[in-house]
Amino acid sequence: MIQIGNAPCSWGVEFADDPRNPPWRKVLIENAEAGFKGIELGPVGYIPEDPAILAKALDETDQTLIGGVVFRPFHDPQAWDDVMDASVRTCKALVAHGARHLVLIDSISERRAPTAGRADEAEQMDKAEWTAFRDRIATVAKMGAEDYGLTVGIHAHAAGFMDFEPELDRLLSEVDESILKICFDTGHHSYAGFDPVAFMQRNIGRISYMHFKDIDPAIKADVITKRTGFYDACGQGIFCNLGDGDVDFPAVRQVLLDNGFEGWCTVEQDCDPAGDTSPVDDAKLNATYLKSIGF
Repeated sequence: MIQIGNAPCSWGVEFADDPRNPPWRKVLIENAEAGFKGIELGPVGYIPEDPAILAKALDETDQTLIGGVVFRPFHDPQAWDDVMDASVRTCKALVAHGARHLVLIDSISERRAPTAGRADEAEQMDKAEWTAFRDRIATVAKMGAEDYGLTVGIHAHAAGFMDFEPELDRLLSEVDESILKICFDTGHHSYAGFDPVAFMQRNIGRISYMHFKDIDPAIKADVITKRTGFYDACGQGIFCNLGDGDVDFPAVRQVLLDNGFEGWCTVEQDCDPAGDTSPVDDAKLNATYLKSIGF
């Protein structure tokens, strides 16, 4: 059975300490109002880490905690302590509530930001840097899988060093599937300039978790041409409502059904927390659209 959830980033929550973030209880309440039964943790520290506090709120809003994201600079060896701190805290928070999915994302790099969406121009790591980068990801994946019993997925993300399809393919070939699977984000794959459905068809056996995100093709073309920063692109609405962009969600659904995919698919509509749109209204529209195509 496929279940549909949502995430705090659909309310603009990218960093736990952003003063523009909406109150976390409001996000849970509005997520329930929009018709979703599951929610991600958001950046660790945004929702209180005391299990009793979150357990009570999840119960009150009839929500299931699906998973959590470690969005940290895996590419930066100087940030390793921060990466591990966030990883351990996220693992503990997920296990406390029976959540399954730990998602690893290499955060935005200044070296990569100007070439988001431009695979042919993007700076590449040398062999030594790549090996260390890969090993840091594998270390956290092994910890999450073996020490905490979580299903760990790598998530490609615009403007980081795990962005384009060849990089994702390379990592998957070098890290054992027993500890690292794929959290596949339809929108970021499109942003990177590749076909999400074709990738799913080739790799569905390793996809353990889905992020549903759509891309406005006109805004994508504009921000790539102008080398617009990722967060500015979010503020311009590059991640549009599901069904309004260039991702073929009926085809995505068919690949999942044809291969017996079971579990959670989470809507992520990254947005500006101070933007003009209403996150709860967008959440309702996304829920309605997914139901209209059979989810």
